[in-house]
Amino acid sequence: MVTKYNKSVPKCVGIILDGNRRWAKEKGLPAYEGHNEGYENVKRCVGWVKEAGVENLITYAFSTENWSREEGEVSMLMKLFEQMIIVEAEELKKEEIRVLFVGQRNKFSQKLQDGMEKLEKETTQFEKHTLAICVSYGGRAEILEVIKKVVANKNKDEIENFSEEDFSNHLWTKDIPDPDIIIRTGGEQRLSNFLPWQSVYSEFFFTETKWPDFSQKELIEILNKYSERERRRGK
Repeated sequence: MVTKYNKSVPKCVGIILDGNRRWAKEKGLPAYEGHNEGYENVKRCVGWVKEAGVENLITYAFSTENWSREEGEVSMLMKLFEQMIIVEAEELKKEEIRVLFVGQRNKFSQKLQDGMEKLEKETTQFEKHTLAICVSYGGRAEILEVIKKVVANKNKDEIENFSEEDFSNHLWTKDIPDPDIIIRTGGEQRLSNFLPWQSVYSEFFFTETKWPDFSQKELIEILNKYSERERRRGK
């Protein structure tokens, strides 16, 4: 299997991790088993992306809307986040992967907020590979947050001269490139509030495969298809 490319390697891949609950239901398992297997597949995918030569990965792990899910399911997801932050931290550091948490971090427990901040600080020196995890993330909420900051802190002339680049530098994702590719697993074909500003020139790939079954082989197939596309960016 070819896992590394000499050209047309995307600098950044975004993945909407969809299908965990349906995967579990199809197998007669509780929803948490789907989330747990999805979590394990994220860990595998980090390695696949790194092996393929992609420098940045953005995963849509938990949206602003996901807080409305059943309390037990949300609690289980919080435990998975805690496991990743505490248990997997050493492995991520060993692999020299910078970790970023993107979203409304103040919505989480203080323990999780402290853990996110600690892991970011401990991996900030790694520059070659970055994993950005979108947690309590919503694209509209992100854009509104930028607008509120700009209106509160700039005068009329500054606002009139405010550029797209200036706007991007205020986003929660300011420390990672916009995604060249966005992959959505699970069969749905929509962004669901994922990176609406950053995805304007992204290439989209939708797969019926539910996230726990998404494989390195399928990732490589998508990267190959991406390398064949001509990206004009409106030109």
